Amino acid sequence: MSRWLRGLALAAGLLLVAACGLESGGAVPLRVGPGSIRPVPELDGVRIIVGSKDFTEQNILGYLIEFAMTAAGAQVRDLTNIQGSNSLRDAQLHGQIDVAYDYTGTGWVNYLGKETPIPDEAGQFEAVREADLAAHGMVWTAMAPMNNTYALVTSARTAEETGVRTLSDYAALTASDPAAAATCVGTEFNVRQDGFPGLARKYNIDTAKVQKQIVQDALVYQATADARQCRFGSVAATDGRIPALNLVLLQDDQRFFPKYNAAVVMREDFAEAHPQVATILKPISDRLTNEAITELNRQVDVEGREPAEVARDWMVAQGFVTAR
Repeated sequence: MSRWLRGLALAAGLLLVAACGLESGGAVPLRVGPGSIRPVPELDGVRIIVGSKDFTEQNILGYLIEFAMTAAGAQVRDLTNIQGSNSLRDAQLHGQIDVAYDYTGTGWVNYLGKETPIPDEAGQFEAVREADLAAHGMVWTAMAPMNNTYALVTSARTAEETGVRTLSDYAALTASDPAAAATCVGTEFNVRQDGFPGLARKYNIDTAKVQKQIVQDALVYQATADARQCRFGSVAATDGRIPALNLVLLQDDQRFFPKYNAAVVMREDFAEAHPQVATILKPISDRLTNEAITELNRQVDVEGREPAEVARDWMVAQGFVTAR
């Protein structure tokens, strides 16, 4: 019955994608030419559909792939901004998307159903790569140093007032003074096992005492900075609004949160047919540090720039492509 229900949900999701006209993707939004990425004869005219999830960082990462593949000579179609991890994953499994960046923690917990993360970044990547290839025929490659893990933040002022610097400090405050630990959490973080439920178990937080408000992810940052609606909030650690709003990341002193390093993900048949894709994308991944991606995110979420423009400008600045 559970497989039948999942199949029904997947069919509905794919019908929704088709109804929105996304089944073939759109054109790459900006033009680029070769830079250090030169035309690759094996990719000349090859149709490659690039996907991403529907938030700033994912859109940027999707466009980085698109511009790289365009410079290499492929015929690229844009299927970025798909709602949710599971929708992106299903689209890849069913051949609607050829390549995307995804996160090792998401692969381990969400796609493979593992409950215990591996604390070492390289170890987590290797475990996901082996297990997902064996279970689903998916290839993980070109892992980036950037780690977009979940985190809790507070304002610098609240950190000073409460002395809370770690998640253990936060757990102690929820027990001693729940009102002082009022927390805003995003909708997914509220229910995911690598989110608040698992965090509460790991740090022995009495969820009945927590003064918790569920809000849209994008609203958590400003609400926590203002410290009126909530004094702590759930965030993605590489979000550009964290430094812009002078928010403080709480140290995960008991190492609960999984590693969420970005890596290139492809179906095995596609990866074997086009090994040049991984070769081209690896130097890009190598330069995607936490500092680099946080700055790109900031330009979109704080300055209001378009993700495609930010991604292209970075690719040009790094010498990978030229603007046309």
